[in-house]
Amino acid sequence: MEIAAVPTGPVPVPGIVEHLAGGDSITPVWRNTLGGLTFRLSSGASGRFVKWMPTGTPRVDAEVARLGWAGSFARVPRVVDSGDDSTGSWMLTAALPGDSAVDARFVSNDAASRVAARAIGAGLRELHDRLPVQECPYSWSATSRIARARAAGLDLPVALDAAPPVDRLVVCHGDACAPNTLIADDGSFAGHVDLGSLGVADRWADLAVAMWSLEWNYDGGERLESELLDAYGVARDETRIRYYRALWAAT
Repeated sequence: MEIAAVPTGPVPVPGIVEHLAGGDSITPVWRNTLGGLTFRLSSGASGRFVKWMPTGTPRVDAEVARLGWAGSFARVPRVVDSGDDSTGSWMLTAALPGDSAVDARFVSNDAASRVAARAIGAGLRELHDRLPVQECPYSWSATSRIARARAAGLDLPVALDAAPPVDRLVVCHGDACAPNTLIADDGSFAGHVDLGSLGVADRWADLAVAMWSLEWNYDGGERLESELLDAYGVARDETRIRYYRALWAAT
């Protein structure tokens, strides 16, 4: 399996990306764990992004639909166009201001990492407060995730069937890892990307994974987790953290 990261070597550019770019410059900015690629298309001060998923991996349709719904309430990319061809599926989005929370400037030192952790926490709180649970047509509950995983043939531990009682039901991001938060020049939260799994769930389904991802992307461990939780405005909940990390790892 590939590791999600900023590409460091040569990246083949799909034909559709070259077509959408026109005369704009093309810069690969992310490769996900399934081999999907995200490119920045730049022309002067303006920019757009193309997310491309190769044939045989999940199509971008789910994310296109979720962005269309969430865009009325939260700071997420606006989809300009989407489609597919023999090589895969793609979506073109307008750029949001800000840089990924794993941009070099946020992983360079302890102080910068603390800024990133707080922006991630504040961003999740804003998302959870703004997206209306009763109007959301998508689920990311533990029950629905377990059912989908087992239907796909995964052998999940029986212990996962005993989810903790819901603390607060919200519309979760669904992949709240650090790279999917954008941060403004002043260090404040600027927006979210990669919302293909967005849906209603306990807020700890997002928080547990967001905190865990701090270990993968920064030095600082539990101290940075405390910064994230403080910015979000919630006390640490070890039971829910353990459960939702186990669910993430298993599914």
